[in-house]
Amino acid sequence: MNAPETPRLYTDLASWWPLMSPPSEYVEEAADLLPTLLAATTPPPSTLLELGCGGGSLAFHFKPHFRLTLSDISPDMLANSRAVNPECEHLVGDMTSLDLGREFDIVFVHDAIMYATTPEALKATFATAFRHCRAGGAAVFVPDCVTETFEPETSSGGEDGDDGRAMRYMQWTWDPDPDDDTAELAFAYILREADGSTRTEGDRHRFGLFPRASWIAWLTGAGFTMVSNRIDPWGRDVFCVTRPAG
Repeated sequence: MNAPETPRLYTDLASWWPLMSPPSEYVEEAADLLPTLLAATTPPPSTLLELGCGGGSLAFHFKPHFRLTLSDISPDMLANSRAVNPECEHLVGDMTSLDLGREFDIVFVHDAIMYATTPEALKATFATAFRHCRAGGAAVFVPDCVTETFEPETSSGGEDGDDGRAMRYMQWTWDPDPDDDTAELAFAYILREADGSTRTEGDRHRFGLFPRASWIAWLTGAGFTMVSNRIDPWGRDVFCVTRPAG
């Protein structure tokens, strides 16, 4: 099964997202990221644009601190986010080409950045972030991994829903060709409907995988100034950059 341009998790299986990755799973991650975001600008930021917000599970923890604009290429995933973040602005848009004609204090991109599978797509996303970042504002990018930190892994999870549905999944990540710029992620989903019937579905995703030095070079090439690049408690790079003032 080849990785589709848009994985099933974000299309016909999107309604199962709340049972795979609900806001309750992001408490610790949000607590780790919030100090970085809140200290990224002077005066402290009040508006935040998230590119590739997905189901809004991380945004759920950000909304007490910012006025959020949440964008994603998948209308189905935005429907999940609206359900948990009804007070936030939601917009359909591709992170490589979005142009709202507005600027924000912070532009944030979480693991959606992994779907930039070519240097051109990654640079285009950086350009989108720069275009929407005010002078003196900041952008924060949190890829799942860079080339130096990638490791094959297998994991599992899932939740029981209040509506009687339940989901369990297995996730398998590997790099079929260490000489290219991508890695593969396969999912097996076991889905139980409210009536007790079950079915198994499969899905495959392709991720971009680029060296840390390329990230830094392309971010500065987009016009940003590097502020910090720390490693978070889960071993991920957290790139924090600013758009120069004036």
